[in-house]
Amino acid sequence: MLAPSPAGFRRLWPLLKPHRRRLAAGGLCMLVYVACWPLLAWLAGQLIPAIGAGDFPAVLRAVGGALAVFLIQKIAQFGQDTLLAGPALRVSQELRRRVFDRLQRLEFGALEKLSAGDLTYRLTEDADRVGEVIYKTIQDTTPSALQLVVVLGYMIWLDVPLALATLLLAPLVAVLVSVFGARVMAAAERSQKQVSELAALLGEAIGGLPLVRAFAAEPWLQQRFDEEIDLHRQARYRTLKLLALQHPVVGFIEAAGILAVLLIGAARIQAGGLDSQSFSSYVAALLMLIDPISHLTTNYNEFQQGQASLRRLRAIEAEPIETPDRPGARALPTGSVRGELVLEKVSFGYDPAQPVLHDLNLHITPDQVVALVGPSGAGKSTLFSLLLRFNTAQRGRVLLDGHDLADLQARELRRTVALVPQRSNVFSGTVAEAIAFGRPASRAQIVRAAELANADGFIAALPDGYDSRIEERGSNFSGGQLQRLAIARAVLGDPAVLLLDEATSALDAEAEEAVQRGLHQAMAGRTVLVIAHRLATVQEADRILVLEAGRIVEQGTHDGLMARGGRYRDLCLRQFIRLEAEAQTSVS
Repeated sequence: MLAPSPAGFRRLWPLLKPHRRRLAAGGLCMLVYVACWPLLAWLAGQLIPAIGAGDFPAVLRAVGGALAVFLIQKIAQFGQDTLLAGPALRVSQELRRRVFDRLQRLEFGALEKLSAGDLTYRLTEDADRVGEVIYKTIQDTTPSALQLVVVLGYMIWLDVPLALATLLLAPLVAVLVSVFGARVMAAAERSQKQVSELAALLGEAIGGLPLVRAFAAEPWLQQRFDEEIDLHRQARYRTLKLLALQHPVVGFIEAAGILAVLLIGAARIQAGGLDSQSFSSYVAALLMLIDPISHLTTNYNEFQQGQASLRRLRAIEAEPIETPDRPGARALPTGSVRGELVLEKVSFGYDPAQPVLHDLNLHITPDQVVALVGPSGAGKSTLFSLLLRFNTAQRGRVLLDGHDLADLQARELRRTVALVPQRSNVFSGTVAEAIAFGRPASRAQIVRAAELANADGFIAALPDGYDSRIEERGSNFSGGQLQRLAIARAVLGDPAVLLLDEATSALDAEAEEAVQRGLHQAMAGRTVLVIAHRLATVQEADRILVLEAGRIVEQGTHDGLMARGGRYRDLCLRQFIRLEAEAQTSVS
C-alpha cells in the first residue's frame, strides 16, 4: 500500500513530522483498537459453545466481557480517528499551499500553456483526492493492515494447519487486487484528464457566452459540450465498471475461502486436532478479516486514483519557475529612484535559438514618455517582461538608475516598476482592497491614488464609496472604471517607472477620454513606457520607438517620424491615421 511509486506519495511523509506527538497519541489509540480484535475473537469462542450448551452464566460472562471490550475499542477508535485526522488534513493543506506557491512563480511561458480550468481542477479535486488518500492511509488503511496481522497471528496460534490453509488463499486475493488496482489507476488518469478538459471548456464557455450569443454559435458550443461530457461519461464508466467487477470477483474468492476453511475445520475436529471452542474462535477471527480486506481493497483503488491526482500536481512542480534572485540581491534605495532606464546590447528569446530581441540598445532619461509601436511579435511586450524581470536577458544588461536588474530583488523592483495591463484584471472585494492589492496602505493613500487615476469621482458616487463591492471579474463596473482602478492600483506605491500596455485599446471614446485624463495625471513625474496603437497617446510621447523583429528600426517624435516618411508613417496610414494638414485640407 505504501510502496514507492512514480507519483511520490512517500515524499509527502516528511510533512507529517511536525505532528509527531499527535501521531504518536493516535498511534497508541490505534494499537488499543487493533488489540481488541483477538480478545473479541476469543470471547466469541467462549460465547458460541456456551450458547450451544445452554450455560446461561457463561453466556452472561462472555457477553459482559464483549461489551467491555467493544466499549474500550470504540473509545480508542474515536481517539484514533480524531487525533490522526488533523495531521492528514494539514498535509493536504500544505500540499495545496505549496503547489499554489509554485504556480505563482512559474515562468509565464509555462503558465500560458496551462488552462485555467485544468489548474482549478488540480488545486481543488486532485488536491482533495490526495488529502483523502493520506487521511485514509493513516486512519483506515494502517489499522486495517494491523488488524489483518494481529488476527492472522491469533489464528496461527489457534491452529497452524488451518491457518496455513487460509493463508494459501491470500496471495490470490492480493494478485487480484493488484491487477485491478493498476487498471483502475490508468482508468482514473484518463477520467481526470477528461474532467480537466471539461473544466477548461466550461471556463471558456462561461467567459465567452456573450460572444457565443453574438455569433449565434450556441448549437456549436452545445455540441462541443455534449461531446466533452460524453467522453467524460465514457472514461468515468470504464473506472466504475472495473470497480464493479472487482468487488464480486474478490468477494467470491473470499466466500469460497471461508467455505473451504469450514470444511477443513470440520475435518480437523473429526480428527481430534481441534476442539469446538477453538474452532469457534477461529471462525470468529476469520470473519474479522473480511472487513479489513474490504477496506484495504477499496483504499487501494482510491490510492491508485490518488496517485494519478498526485502525479498531476507534481507535474506543476516540474514546470520551470521564474529566475530567482541572485545571492546577495539588493533592494533599490528607498525614495531615491529616478527612473533612468538603459538597455545595453540586450538579446532575449523564449527559445534561446530564436531570439525575440536582438542586441537592443536604448537609453531612457527620467520623466521621459516613450511609446513603443510596431507589428505584433515585434518584441514590445517582451521588453516589458524584461523590465519587470518576468524574464532575464540572455545577453546584455538592463539597468535602472545604473543598477543591473539581475542584481536586484524582484519584489522590490516591481514596487518601483508598475504595470497597467491592457485588460484590467481586478480581484473581487471592495474598491479600496482592489486598489491596495494586498499592500499596506492608509485610506488617504488609496484616495490619493484614485484621484491621480481620475477614479475618485465615480468611486465617491458609489453607494458605499471605497467600501463598495466589486463582483467577480468586475462585472458590476464598466471597462473604463476598471481601467482607472488598475491605474490607481499601479500608482499607489508611487513607482518611478510606469508601463502602460495598450491601456485604452479596448475602450470606447468616452471611456477612453476619462482614462486618458487619469493616465496624464498618473504619468506626471515618472518615466513612462507605452505600448499603444492609438494616436492620442503616441502623439504626446517624448520619443517613439518603432520595433520590428526585435530591433529598433526608427525613433523620434511623432511629427519627425511622420515627416521622414518611413515605417512609422506606414503604420499610421494602415490604421487610417492622417496628418493634421491632410485632415484640414480634406475639410476645406
